[in-house]
Amino acid sequence: MKYDFHTHSKYSTDGRSEPESMVKSAIKKGLSGIAVTDHNTIKGGVEAKKYETTDFEVIVGSEIMTDRGEVIGLFLSEEIKSRSFSDVVNEIKDQNGFVVVPHPFDTIRGKSIFPKEEDARLIDNIEVFNSRCVFKGYNKKAKDFAGKSGVNIIAGSDAHFLREIGTGGVATESSDVYEAVLKGDFKVFGKRSPPINLGLSEILRFWKMMKE
Repeated sequence: MKYDFHTHSKYSTDGRSEPESMVKSAIKKGLSGIAVTDHNTIKGGVEAKKYETTDFEVIVGSEIMTDRGEVIGLFLSEEIKSRSFSDVVNEIKDQNGFVVVPHPFDTIRGKSIFPKEEDARLIDNIEVFNSRCVFKGYNKKAKDFAGKSGVNIIAGSDAHFLREIGTGGVATESSDVYEAVLKGDFKVFGKRSPPINLGLSEILRFWKMMKE
């Protein structure tokens, strides 16, 4: 069972993919499921959920910008309204969701959290592989933090375009994906996305902003 736990649809300011197309692309690539984690909204995940099959699962999520950086909530049913780190954590947990720190220690994007030892009790999973991390060292630091703190691991492509879906993720033998996330029962797989994709996302974000 392979899952990509970090993807973006057209509902992100820097995304363009239709949720239905994302599901079809993921199935074609042999994935068992994806988490749609649009910036500050669950709209993409809710829409993609309509295209689930008996063999493919969509996890509704959101990547929320907090006062400390971005946090992903997985298995959400409602929008996260808060923007302070501690309040976002509480909102996610109130929905029985999981608190994930994506692309930690990444200095290039300027949206990353640099978790501290005392944060470990608040974090459920830390992204130890993100395909869009330009330097391997960022993912290594995340893996080291997970090992030292005991925080469960997770991984994803951070796909903003269909071609990126499945370039990063996890494999598990568990048939219950919620239970797998709870236990961090994963083996990481993936390859780095070409850095040009970061630039293209910024161009797309600017273009969409100009259209508004």
